Amino acid sequence: MSAPGAVLWAPGAGSASTHHTLTALEEALAPLPCHRMDFPYRLEGRKFPDREPKLLAAVRDAAAGLAVEAGVEPAELMLGGRSMGGRMCSLAVADGLPARALVLISYPLHRPGKPEKRRDAHFGRLELPCLFVSGTRDSFGTPDELEGATAAIPGPVRHVWIERGRHELDRVDDQIVAAVRDWVAQL
Repeated sequence: MSAPGAVLWAPGAGSASTHHTLTALEEALAPLPCHRMDFPYRLEGRKFPDREPKLLAAVRDAAAGLAVEAGVEPAELMLGGRSMGGRMCSLAVADGLPARALVLISYPLHRPGKPEKRRDAHFGRLELPCLFVSGTRDSFGTPDELEGATAAIPGPVRHVWIERGRHELDRVDDQIVAAVRDWVAQL
């Protein structure tokens, strides 16, 4: 195993590449090349996310651009992000996008109050190291639900739980950064 050559961060549905957690992660992982992407709907000034194919295409394009810019092979990239952004990265990898590792912060396993409509059908195709950082009070998936779902991932999985953290994981960037930095050092 080896450390990633560069990192692509994708924001959640309600935020942009300037989200404080993503900027804190970029600063903490320096000098590792990082790129914080925005999805097309944000760049176009819209608030509601595009459909999944367009979001996935944006992740693939951003990853390809970062690999070229950083001078690394696509399989050396670590991909990840918050909520929807992390989910799109995981779907792109499950669909064949090469990557070294995934970091999924506040993974949205299901919509609040809709645990029967899970978003984990692709987990069985994630054959790479995955770090999940979530709050113990996340309405998008409880610790038990997420740990049960991630058991289907063939690659190594690590969970870091932020006590009393909700989906937003406000004011805990230091804990998120420490978890990611420690995990990346062990790759």
